[in-house]
Amino acid sequence: MPPITKELTVGQVAERAGVTVSALHFYERQGLIHSRRTSGNQRRYRRDTLRRVSFIRISQRVGMPLARIRQALEALPDNRTPTRTDWAAVSEQWRDELDTRIAQLIRLRDDLTGCIGCGCLSLDTCTLSNPGDELAAAGPGPRRLMVQALAEDAHTL
Repeated sequence: MPPITKELTVGQVAERAGVTVSALHFYERQGLIHSRRTSGNQRRYRRDTLRRVSFIRISQRVGMPLARIRQALEALPDNRTPTRTDWAAVSEQWRDELDTRIAQLIRLRDDLTGCIGCGCLSLDTCTLSNPGDELAAAGPGPRRLMVQALAEDAHTL
């Protein structure tokens, strides 16, 4: 078994983290991970980069955009790797946003076959569910399925 080193090559990180080398380069360009360059201009990553990549992948898996992931990582002192406590705090911060997305996906799943909220798939019933295109006043897009629009509509009733 080879000795454990403090730094890993891009190939070692990619293999261990289960991502492509190009994904690591992308994460680095986005400021999500960092490397140092050797005298031969090769990337070297600290071992804790593996945890950062896992944090990024799990965050993406639950639907968080890279901008939100970057915010969470930038909030860590000294650009350190997230700990279990950090993950708990971040996931708590994201809970409302995730709940909103879940509600929106459930509504989309349940209403997709009949109407997407703007009438384009429900021409036969559009005059019943949206007479005079009243939803147009609420703004563009599938208004019935947009969570923010529903919240605004509830406040105006």
